[in-house]
Amino acid sequence: MTRTPLSSSLDSYEVWFVTGSQNLYGEETLRQVAEQSQQVVAGLEGLPVTVVWKPVLKDSDSIRKLALEVNSRDDVIGVIAWMHTFSPAKMWIAGLDALQKPLLHLHTQANVELPWADIDFDFMNLNQAAHGDREFGYIQTRLSVARKTVVGHVSNPAVRQQVEDWQRAAAGWTAARTLKLARFGDNMRYVAVTEGDKTEAELRFGVQVNTWGVNELVEAVDAASDADVDALVAVYLDEYDVADELRPGGDRHQSLRDGAAIELGLRSFLEEGGFGAFTTSFEDLGALKQLPGLAVQRLMAEGYGFGAEGDWKTAILVRVANVMGAGLPGGASLMEDYTYDLVPGSERILGAHMLEVSPSLTTAKPRLEVHALGIGGKEDPVRLVFTADPGPALVVAMSDMRDRFRLVANVVENVAAPDLPKLPVGRAVWKPAPDFATSAACWLAAGAAHHTVMTTAVGIEVFRDFAEIARTELVVIDEDTTVRGFQRELRWNQAYYRLAQGL
Repeated sequence: MTRTPLSSSLDSYEVWFVTGSQNLYGEETLRQVAEQSQQVVAGLEGLPVTVVWKPVLKDSDSIRKLALEVNSRDDVIGVIAWMHTFSPAKMWIAGLDALQKPLLHLHTQANVELPWADIDFDFMNLNQAAHGDREFGYIQTRLSVARKTVVGHVSNPAVRQQVEDWQRAAAGWTAARTLKLARFGDNMRYVAVTEGDKTEAELRFGVQVNTWGVNELVEAVDAASDADVDALVAVYLDEYDVADELRPGGDRHQSLRDGAAIELGLRSFLEEGGFGAFTTSFEDLGALKQLPGLAVQRLMAEGYGFGAEGDWKTAILVRVANVMGAGLPGGASLMEDYTYDLVPGSERILGAHMLEVSPSLTTAKPRLEVHALGIGGKEDPVRLVFTADPGPALVVAMSDMRDRFRLVANVVENVAAPDLPKLPVGRAVWKPAPDFATSAACWLAAGAAHHTVMTTAVGIEVFRDFAEIARTELVVIDEDTTVRGFQRELRWNQAYYRLAQGL
């Protein structure tokens, strides 16, 4: 079977730029429309996803055909639309109805400043986006089209940033739509929030979630050659601060070799199956010698999605966040709210997991250690020990609410951690917005999970765009949140999403 390494790069993707007009204005005006729309595209150069200009659309059939072409192209992840002149919106009905890719409505114009002294009616006929885009906005709303609307000139950095955020969300959506997720074992026994409707997940997000016996993974681990293990151990010694006992000749060196074999086997299994995300469970380890720790950490840092204890919903989020953050500083990782520092006025949350936190959250050199693990019943696992860098971050959870999935996001600030000499895991310490009590009360009211993705690469706007594209509920806890207002939003959402799904 062919092995294909996972990619999180955005380089192979395109977004198509389409301009609306009509034949009423004559060839000279349409030529200027084309030239000016190409100038707008030039103003979007340098974004993470290439924006490709397409000829001006002037009738229903060409719009519909373009939508169908976009749908058929795996490399085209979305469409940016601008109504340069007045494009009667009934021409867009068939195309918008057919379009299955994310849409951004760019409400802009060619000029930043108006040439007041030179404006004549020819100028007015050419530069009609002020009301042409309103016509387009009407038909999008009339058809209930999910889209992002960005307002302003492309020379404005704020406009470019909004377009980039949407591009990243569209790439995350594409990753979800093509994602295959391998579960090794089931979720942790008796746990509620890691359960979920996998069929609905494929309908809503496109992700395929299926289970493989853990001993199928063991076969891949056992197939790892001594030479490959030697080579991977050499990588560990070069990249990490390795504890003496794990180094060649050390008393626990075999534990490191066993961890390397697990990484090699897990990687080969995922590559051969075309998987971009996976889960494990400490209650179902089969013949594995260790609970995978180091292997999971390194694979997450490379872009794979992961959820512990069978939590496939968080594995989806980690993969999506890795793709959306491609090329940006920071990373994405499984995270879990573990315990609180409740000193009044300076409350903090200590987050970690048994082993599986991604080193992409730190710029420091992690330390590679081996320690006992009180659950799982296996040999002591190797793992990377570090603390996430201080700075802005976001934690996002996904819960199955029976009739829909709910995303809950909290804007947080990672802070410098006190010394933790007896906690040998990857970890993060953060202060949640707007404050600890409000954050925790809202999180609990939303039924949000204890497992999250923590991302230090992308902010809340990217997840807002992703939720809009996916038509999925997102509730946000940030500096403007109050408990009372948040509770009202949850009640309104309950009614809205029930009605939106129809009878």
